[in-house]
Amino acid sequence: MTIEIKVPPLPESVTDATLVGWHKKAGETVARDENLVDLETDKVVLEVPAPASGTIARIVVEDGATVVAGDVIAILEEGEVAAAAAPTEAEAEQEEKQEEKKEAAPQQSSGPVKTSPAVRRLLDEHDLDATMVTGTGKDGRLTKADVMAFLKSDDSSNVTPGDSAPVAYDEAVVEGPARTEQRVPMTRLRARIAERLIDAQQTAAMLTTFNEVDLTEVMALRSRYRDAFEKKHGVRLGFMSFFTMAAVEALKKFPVVNASVEGSDIVYHNYYDIGIAVSSDRGLMVPVIRDVDQMSFADFETELTAVAKRAQDGTISMEDLTGGTFTITNGGIFGSMMSTPILNQPQSAILGMHSIQQRPMVVDGEIVARPMMYLAVTYDHRIIDGKEAVQFLVTIKEQLEDPSRLLLQV
Repeated sequence: MTIEIKVPPLPESVTDATLVGWHKKAGETVARDENLVDLETDKVVLEVPAPASGTIARIVVEDGATVVAGDVIAILEEGEVAAAAAPTEAEAEQEEKQEEKKEAAPQQSSGPVKTSPAVRRLLDEHDLDATMVTGTGKDGRLTKADVMAFLKSDDSSNVTPGDSAPVAYDEAVVEGPARTEQRVPMTRLRARIAERLIDAQQTAAMLTTFNEVDLTEVMALRSRYRDAFEKKHGVRLGFMSFFTMAAVEALKKFPVVNASVEGSDIVYHNYYDIGIAVSSDRGLMVPVIRDVDQMSFADFETELTAVAKRAQDGTISMEDLTGGTFTITNGGIFGSMMSTPILNQPQSAILGMHSIQQRPMVVDGEIVARPMMYLAVTYDHRIIDGKEAVQFLVTIKEQLEDPSRLLLQV
């Protein structure tokens, strides 16, 4: 039975997709539900599974093509297919003999001696033929040094030089490794990221404010309960949960930071769907964790681990990536000390975390080493005033420097 492999329905607001790459070739057998091909949209990569076991009869659409929902991309012949018969003993023996003949055959010259423009000029000036000189370069290539050595040797005594006088040669022209370039098209995801970043810069009045936070108490609390937390909940207690919970408390105090702009309206969101920037092989993704204000630390860490894994595996859905009200990005995992994150529109603010560094700080009149982190909040100045942005960041700082505030919500 012949089955048409079609592009599945695409996520809402996505009109087309790019066929990234086939995992099977024409003539190969496949099992039911085995992934045949990856389709990349503006946000996610979709897998197209085999509807039945059989053989790929024909590939209709090749890699790199743009497709829409319902397009036929391959033809599958349903049914169990026997494995290709192994070669007979006689066939194997004949193939082995042919290989031996190939190995024993003398290597023939591939053509004229390869020379660079500078070497050819030198040969012409001395009326020499390239075959007269033994090349010592890669693959027998002649170099200027080979020609000069030949001219100084006895082998050149019978060569009649041309009438032209010796000239100075450009020593900048030398043999060396080739300088190459490679031009590759952007993936749809990378192109979409670029489009959104440019749009954010051209649309919003972005401004960034900074502060620093002492993480002594957070690190002590995490160290004290890390093992017990993981044993009870089956997930690690990370720093991101502290920062996210602190951000949610700050968002409650400053609702405009959790708002967005739609035309000439400000939309205030009475829920807290937090986007967490995740780096994947396909580019930056921002999966959204919803209703964080209703979560415990364990709930948040469990959900964060799950969406991060889906982002890395390429199985994340469009729903996972839409609808956030505020975003947190952590450049510190790559060693960043400070940055100015760009808004994830239509959101009005984004929090940037950075690396933790031991720095000398004055505490109660004494200089002590403390684990410090720079924090950055980029905000849309169209609706958020500088005072609100600064106080929002100070609130996060206070929550983190005294984590008991997160429990008491003060």
